[in-house]
Amino acid sequence: MHTYAWWPTGIALPPEVVVTTAIVLAVATFTDLRSRRIPNWLVFPFFGCGIVVSIWLGGWAGVISSIEGAGLALLIYGVLFMMGGMGAGDVKLCTAIGAWIGPWHLFLALILTGLAGGAIALAMAAWGGFLKDLFQHTGDLVFSAKKRGEAVLSNPVRHRMPYAPAIAIGTLISFFAR
Repeated sequence: MHTYAWWPTGIALPPEVVVTTAIVLAVATFTDLRSRRIPNWLVFPFFGCGIVVSIWLGGWAGVISSIEGAGLALLIYGVLFMMGGMGAGDVKLCTAIGAWIGPWHLFLALILTGLAGGAIALAMAAWGGFLKDLFQHTGDLVFSAKKRGEAVLSNPVRHRMPYAPAIAIGTLISFFAR
């Protein structure tokens, strides 16, 4: 069995990891675009399989890396969730991805996901005619704890962005970055 030295940056991910993650990201993107939800029936088994595959490919080093990757995603996206900037399904999906790809690769994926999410948000805001509102309420969310409860756009349901596409884009691009 070939071990991947539980892939630090610069080492390609095993094909099993790339293909499985890409399939789950495709399903998550589809469901998020359709219903604005990422189902638990998708992310919980994906998370569990990530731990199992980590044991299979990397032994104890794989398990540790898997837990660190999941923890990193939970920490970063958990804070964003608590601030109201992300849904729970997005947090669970990224935590499961972290269990599959480990912290080093996840760090790159999260950076690329943030860039993709920002680009998608700007495009949606420009297309929908609420770019000014987007900037105003983003500033309120980041810089003013008092206004966090008030930081909603005029129609928050209409302006809510499904984030699974950004997660998919960032993660998939990270697979090919070296």
